Amino acid sequence: MRLRCARAAGPAALLALAMLLGACAAAPADSESSPEVSVSASAPPTEATSPPAPTPADPEHAVEPPGPLRQSLASADVLVFDPRGLSTEQVAAIRQVEGVTAVERLSLAQVTIEGRVLTVAAVDPATYRRFTLAASAQSQVVWDRVAGGELAVLPGLRRKLPTDERGFVRLGSGADAPQVHVGAYAPQVKGAIDAVVNDAWGKALGITPGNAVLVSTGITAPDRVTKPVQRIVGKDISVQRLDVVERLGLDPQATQTAYVIGTIADAVGTFNYTVLGGGRIAPDPAWVASHIVTAAVPILGSVTCNVAIIPQLRAALEEIVQRGLADAIHVGEYAGCYYPRFIAGTTTLSNHSFGLALDLNVPGNLRGTVGEMDRTVVSIFEKWGFAWGGRWRYTDPMHFELSRLVQPG
Repeated sequence: MRLRCARAAGPAALLALAMLLGACAAAPADSESSPEVSVSASAPPTEATSPPAPTPADPEHAVEPPGPLRQSLASADVLVFDPRGLSTEQVAAIRQVEGVTAVERLSLAQVTIEGRVLTVAAVDPATYRRFTLAASAQSQVVWDRVAGGELAVLPGLRRKLPTDERGFVRLGSGADAPQVHVGAYAPQVKGAIDAVVNDAWGKALGITPGNAVLVSTGITAPDRVTKPVQRIVGKDISVQRLDVVERLGLDPQATQTAYVIGTIADAVGTFNYTVLGGGRIAPDPAWVASHIVTAAVPILGSVTCNVAIIPQLRAALEEIVQRGLADAIHVGEYAGCYYPRFIAGTTTLSNHSFGLALDLNVPGNLRGTVGEMDRTVVSIFEKWGFAWGGRWRYTDPMHFELSRLVQPG
């Protein structure tokens, strides 16, 4: 059920909602007393008192502590996203639409982490928090952690996120991807945002500032405001009803946009796509024409991939041939490169959607197994800028994906 309004929770309710995780390591799953919020081991805030803001875990990326929540909670009903950025005039016009009761500006982007694409928002911890579920909004320490340069992540990603022993995660697939400490597992805008950082981290990550707006419609049905908002921002800009996103994972009537940051950003660019049946998507034909090619490579023959991957893929396969390992790749067990789709059973984009991943020797290298992939073949692919799924937390040993750009000599 969607939250439309909420009274301030009393001390007992807050004590039941808050749970803490150490500043330098994620708490073990069995230490959680609440299934929704997990933060540090210090005492949770109450109505009467709030704990002092902790020393920032990452001073280089810290912002001003948010202080206690003073605004009333607001429902997150519509999400507007233009990767190029929304103007101040557009945001002001959205604020004036009849039925709009609150607006929050933020910055959105997507990052690839172990084969999945996650949506990260750079936010103002003091104001964004009221658009999240009550358990998250009222947990002071969550937003102190975000202000201090840490990451807040959906609780459902706790076992899927590849954190290291210190609780850090790389926001990207490359070895040079920035590392951020996970400071909290807490509900966000359900179905639309997987993780949040503060605006200082947003700048460091290269996210276009202010490219998204959360809209609250209070007691007004969201569909009453989407059309006037769409007229303000333009017909090709994503305006999603979040009640639909919560049910289906996305709003099929809205424009869907891929906007990936990090090492592969130039290879992916930005494109709109249409959702098809069976978990498939149809990217903008102009993007396909400029980014996807069919080319001949050693061993595999003709492949259809992102144009950026071809030189490195060709170089890796040529070295495999030169080292007498061509038979270690079974041509009949190649499962493709460019396959515009979601990860099975989700509305999360696969790296295959960008043509930057390929699956080899499928039958003997299924997910969750050690796999039979020749380790010298693996090392050659890694030398040429590919990440191997066999090293992931939940292994995928058939899978290789572009993680860094390497210029063949």
